[in-house]
Amino acid sequence: MIYLLIEFLDELIYGISEAAWPLIRDDLHLNYVQIGLALSLPGFLANFIEPFLFTLADAWKRRAVILAGGIFFTLSLALTGISYSFLFLLSSFILFHPSSGAFVSISQASLMDLQPERREHSMARWTFAGSLGVFIGPILLSGAAFIGFGWRGMFLALALLSTLILMYAWKHVPDSSITNDELPRFTDILKQFKSTFAALKNWAVVRWLILLEFSDLMLDVLYGFLPLYFVDVAGFTPAQAALSVAVWTGVGLLGDFLLIPLVERVKGLDYLRISVVIELVLFPLFLLSSQAWLKFVIIGFMGFFNSGWYAILKANLFDSMHGQSGAVLTLDNVSGLFGKLIPFGIGLAAHNFGIGAAMWLLLAGPIALFIGLPRNTKHVSHDA
Repeated sequence: MIYLLIEFLDELIYGISEAAWPLIRDDLHLNYVQIGLALSLPGFLANFIEPFLFTLADAWKRRAVILAGGIFFTLSLALTGISYSFLFLLSSFILFHPSSGAFVSISQASLMDLQPERREHSMARWTFAGSLGVFIGPILLSGAAFIGFGWRGMFLALALLSTLILMYAWKHVPDSSITNDELPRFTDILKQFKSTFAALKNWAVVRWLILLEFSDLMLDVLYGFLPLYFVDVAGFTPAQAALSVAVWTGVGLLGDFLLIPLVERVKGLDYLRISVVIELVLFPLFLLSSQAWLKFVIIGFMGFFNSGWYAILKANLFDSMHGQSGAVLTLDNVSGLFGKLIPFGIGLAAHNFGIGAAMWLLLAGPIALFIGLPRNTKHVSHDA
């Protein structure tokens, strides 16, 4: 399915880019503050742009918004590949994030609309497709580094792959059932925003938004700093760090694959609560261990037991909004204004106290989920 292919591409890019940070840092002579800014600012700015794109996708031609996003998505990858300074690199990331919102996030919403009664299962498939991309990314980067291809060549190759997938999407992304040939007026967009933000009066919606942001501490935020942690704390080479991250994502890929049949038999929130407790034990052990090989083993188990966090929480957010997929994306972006600043804060902490100390801040993720997940999963109300 084209939507799953788009998610695979997006996460393949993510897997390569995050594992490439030690190489990018050395090539462009970046410090931790600059890395934290590059991880935070593009997503933060995109959170102000993407709500308009999501509203446009709901009120106008969803297919056109997805494909336009794909064009700029591809262009940003080429610009990253030829970046020669921190500001050039940052600019390419700033272009990439809202383009990904249009190309990837709206594809996710379209997938959620296909089978509303099976959102957890659909999100599990979506997450597996993304995890496959994240897993393959560091392996490709390690191979490229071994033959001297470099991170720049990887991003230019990704731009070529994105072009091919965009051409395929041009033929296979269907028209939305709600298609309006006339662009919505600005007043219509404001009315849509007002209706969307009214959902914040619903505690069920707010709960899932908050938990999604905190869960990301043990997902994308951890992933972003993990290669640097392995290099600067565990003493790995950049190629070894990329391979170590591939182990984390590879075991996570197995977990995501097993999640697909699991959610057919077990309530997602029941599984999630158990996995949170396990992560609360594993992560401190990972940080306290002085043996590089033991860190290697523990991070593999962590990758397995955080599988499904995003899929289950996001599916419950879609359910709490009664299928208003565009509104879900908008509210997720609003809550992300806080979440996108977290990597910058971690970067500042790493710059001042060392990355080993800064990583302890990520423990707030599983703690928040342990406190905030509903205790009774026999019936979770979506209206209060």
